Amino acid sequence: MGVALALTSALCFGLSDFAAGLAARRLHSAVVVLLGQLCGVTLVTLLALVVAAPHVTPAALGWGALSGIGTGLGAAFLFQAMKVGRFSLVVPLSDVAGVAIPVVIGVALLHDRLSWWAWIGFVIAAPAIWLITSGRGSRTGPASGAGWALLSGAAFALQYVALARADAAAGLWPLAMNRLVAVLTVVPVGARRARLRMTGSTALLAVASGVLGTSAIAAFVLASRAQALSVAVVLTSLYPAVTVLLGLTVLHERLTGRQVTGLVCAAATVVLVSL
Repeated sequence: MGVALALTSALCFGLSDFAAGLAARRLHSAVVVLLGQLCGVTLVTLLALVVAAPHVTPAALGWGALSGIGTGLGAAFLFQAMKVGRFSLVVPLSDVAGVAIPVVIGVALLHDRLSWWAWIGFVIAAPAIWLITSGRGSRTGPASGAGWALLSGAAFALQYVALARADAAAGLWPLAMNRLVAVLTVVPVGARRARLRMTGSTALLAVASGVLGTSAIAAFVLASRAQALSVAVVLTSLYPAVTVLLGLTVLHERLTGRQVTGLVCAAATVVLVSL
């Protein structure tokens, strides 16, 4: 069950990013986050009501709130990266940063010990980023969106680190708090009348991204409780493969051989560091 939940999480994350990226090309990225997270608040609150939560503490809700800041900023930065860059490049870049930074924090501040697999992953992370951002033949430039993607990874790292600190006995209520704070984080930028004008199809994409994203993180939380955390993290972190494949097949994005090599290195980095 844990493996199935982790793979479901990866699929939902990939589809969510793709839908949000399409919406962000028509709307301000903060508006996409706002609409998506409003749907997420509703969905995860309904889920929280049926998932066991024997001991909900202020500390658990506080960690959920802190993670929500990372969620709101991370999503806004990622959708901006997808607006100006290629889906098949910026999503893996964000994933590398989002996985690697929490590990660095664990080593530096929490005295975690890494396996030699993880160190190998860190060694190839730098060339992976260089290869992905240094290709040629892009209409908008090879590094378009790279800065936003790395910023989103750093923000998502805050989401992962804080959410992991929330007590499992609180059920999904820390995640509900996460979604609520994510909304509040982007409201000052997204809740402007001129930016809220959109077509029905664009609104549907933004809503779908929120429902899928919330389903993904809920599936990950449940997977991490039913399966070894390392397995859940590795399987879920493969989600960029979904967005990359959709970018290549649906949007007909083109990559150079150098960038393909970089994507392979990025995937290896994520798996090795997660282990």
